[in-house]
Amino acid sequence: MELAKKLIEKELELFEQHFKDAVKSRVSLLDRIMQYIVKRKGKQMRPMLVLLSAKLHGEINNASYRAASLVELLHTATLVHDDVVDDATERRGMFSINALWKNKIAVLVGDYLLSKGLLLSLENKDFSILTILSNAVKKMSEGELLQIEKTRNLNFDESVYYEIISGKTASLLASSCAAGASSVTENEEVIQRMREFGENVGMAFQIKDDLFDYGEAKIGKPTGNDIKEKKLTLPLIHILQKVPSALKKEIIYIVKNNNNDKAKVKFVIDHVVSYGGIDYAEQKMNEYRDKALLTLYTFPESPARAALEELVRYTTDRKF
Repeated sequence: MELAKKLIEKELELFEQHFKDAVKSRVSLLDRIMQYIVKRKGKQMRPMLVLLSAKLHGEINNASYRAASLVELLHTATLVHDDVVDDATERRGMFSINALWKNKIAVLVGDYLLSKGLLLSLENKDFSILTILSNAVKKMSEGELLQIEKTRNLNFDESVYYEIISGKTASLLASSCAAGASSVTENEEVIQRMREFGENVGMAFQIKDDLFDYGEAKIGKPTGNDIKEKKLTLPLIHILQKVPSALKKEIIYIVKNNNNDKAKVKFVIDHVVSYGGIDYAEQKMNEYRDKALLTLYTFPESPARAALEELVRYTTDRKF
């Protein structure tokens, strides 16, 4: 992501100040938690997508910074709530909010972040950007609930998997790109193309995340974690359509009932690898990457386009 960071280095610094200002509170406990959240910032991929999408179609302006802040506020709120739902104690190599301040406070912090995002847009009359991002939050909730519903019987096909990840991951990246474009242009056709671009980037991003569960890389979660959480991801879904009936029943039984047995989890992972689940998922991930690039190439060549291309390739080539 070096090209992207270099191209918008000053803009990212300004964004960070906008974000810090956006989360300030007069309640000392809340302000302390907000400072902790700012300190543990991640890769900032979503704000970068907002700012580069704006730069691709015009000049980054105050609406662009507010859009990037809104995206980060909504994303952070969902992460805080997810950690409560998953009873997770770590996030980005640091303690989660619920681990330090317990669930009740964590839920309220997530609510606070959501409300700050809404107010940021409403006070500045960024109605189109707010509409774009509100739709993303709706889709994220639907995607997570669909995953919970389908996890109960552990028997769904690829189309349902794509529907889940389109909602829970791709929708926010799609909205980041659309919001960035919307901050500098009213051309609905351009905004829609940027949304499609971000959607495909998001699909590739989530498949890559799911592939990490079958590797040895230090990625912040243990290998086999998705299996332990009874999550069916693309590599496993694919091989369940190929393996003999008896083996399919055995794998599903392990995922349902023996998902904390390391030897049994390794048994599942080994079969996912040997039956081509990893290769298949990588192929699908690269198809989504290539779709994103095809959309991106419909726009004139520029430093912003080159930086976005680098971000797309980073999505599928990253090691963590």
